[in-house]
Amino acid sequence: MIGKKASTPISVQEEQRAAEILGRVRRMEVRTNRLVDDSLAGRYASVFKGRGMDFDRVRNYVPGDDVRTIDWNVTARTGDPHVKLFTEERELTIMLVIDVSASSDFGSVVDSKRELAAEAAGVLAASAIRNRDKVGLILFSDEVELYIPPGKGRMHIMRLIRETLYFQPENRGTDISKALDFANQVIHRKSVFFLVSDFCLGAPFEERMNQLRNKLQVTSRRHDVIAVSVTDPREESLPDVGRICIEDAETGQVVEIDTGNPKVREAYETQSRQRRERTAARIRSLGIDLLQFYNGENWMPALMGFFQSRRQRTG
Repeated sequence: MIGKKASTPISVQEEQRAAEILGRVRRMEVRTNRLVDDSLAGRYASVFKGRGMDFDRVRNYVPGDDVRTIDWNVTARTGDPHVKLFTEERELTIMLVIDVSASSDFGSVVDSKRELAAEAAGVLAASAIRNRDKVGLILFSDEVELYIPPGKGRMHIMRLIRETLYFQPENRGTDISKALDFANQVIHRKSVFFLVSDFCLGAPFEERMNQLRNKLQVTSRRHDVIAVSVTDPREESLPDVGRICIEDAETGQVVEIDTGNPKVREAYETQSRQRRERTAARIRSLGIDLLQFYNGENWMPALMGFFQSRRQRTG
């Protein structure tokens, strides 16, 4: 046929890979829905409110109505006093801003940090959709890799999960500031941003942390920002396995470490702890909530605890 090209035949391996991806996405969808059913019913809606009151309709004034709600245009046109009626504007926009840099693929347990992020994102997306909110996705490395505009529906959630799990980024580094700049450009009305990252900012750490703090401060003035830190156990402590070579997933730099030396392991743990504590302190100093999820552990209690404490704070 004129104007159409013949499609490239799909190999057996590609068909198997596609079936595997679809099967895993569906299994994760079932799991996230079950988590929402069992643990989060009602909590999400009580924490994230709509933007305010939305105009619904007008009706005739009756004694006792607040005179401040009188619609003077309709009153003048009809000759009878009318008042405006409002309903709560429930719909929100939830943006999942997820780090897919090379370090997110690391995992010393069954799943990687990226898989943990995908499951958490699926739970948040399912909670939002059930409350008739829209959910969008931004995947980033040291550049914005993918943007999916906010949408609704089961197929939309499955797409978000699939992309978070399997999207192949072009870059390896991390630049959270660029992701926040992009999000502020494309999302204009006040929304809820879940920023999911391991916050491995690289060197020089203090300079990058100060830059991130400034971007978070600007973003939090316009949107409700919630930071979600995903950490793997091997990023906090090293096993005693002798001399090993460790490669930085983002820079490719290789360093040899003698894990058999107790002082080396202690120094590694101290440095890792101090970096996490400094990052958490900078984020919380801006009034931004920080959730900390650990790979290989049940992270649902932390999410439920966050919803509970936030509901108490907001009253």
